[in-house]
Amino acid sequence: MKIALIIENSQAAKSEIVHTALTAVVEPQGHQVFHYGMYTPEDKASLTYVMNGLLSGILLNSGAADFVVTGCGTGMGSMLAANAMPGVFCGLVIDPTDAFLFGQINDGNAISMPYAKGFGWAAELNLQDCYRKLFEGERGLGYPRERAEIMRKNRGILKDLKAATCHDMLTVLKSVDQDLLKAAVAGERFQEHFFANATDEGIRDYIRGVVGG
Repeated sequence: MKIALIIENSQAAKSEIVHTALTAVVEPQGHQVFHYGMYTPEDKASLTYVMNGLLSGILLNSGAADFVVTGCGTGMGSMLAANAMPGVFCGLVIDPTDAFLFGQINDGNAISMPYAKGFGWAAELNLQDCYRKLFEGERGLGYPRERAEIMRKNRGILKDLKAATCHDMLTVLKSVDQDLLKAAVAGERFQEHFFANATDEGIRDYIRGVVGG
């Protein structure tokens, strides 16, 4: 699985803590982590929680990522922005129970975490426990297990509902403020990671025009 990590500006100082916790858990399982920034508070390219959502939509819909791990101070803003995108199903994960239930019941493709609220002593251990509950084992099995089928059915209904209420990602890219889009894809490693992994030709070509313009 290709897992994208996205950190916004207010929490950029914690980027290495989050990245280290994530890679320590998922890389031994065979997953790859692609860190799209921010890396430090001094980065030239600055991401807001709104950009986190737009970038999540780009990465998931293009095939550049299979799962997105993002967040902000409370986790709320990035979650809302991500869920505004077509094909993105982002849950708010604060503790390992949230991670387990989101993975088993909702089986979404993105999580948003709070990196300021409640982020204190041993925060890195909570991050690792959350990632273990989310990525270890098979997701979407249901909880309780006897409700697995109705949960699977509801996920399908929600997917169809979102498809009916959202534009496709290429239309979104053409419609959003282009300065916002350029800022969202301006990270120093964006092009390196994105063009090596994206499989949707239309999205890839449009983004190439944006970063090259």
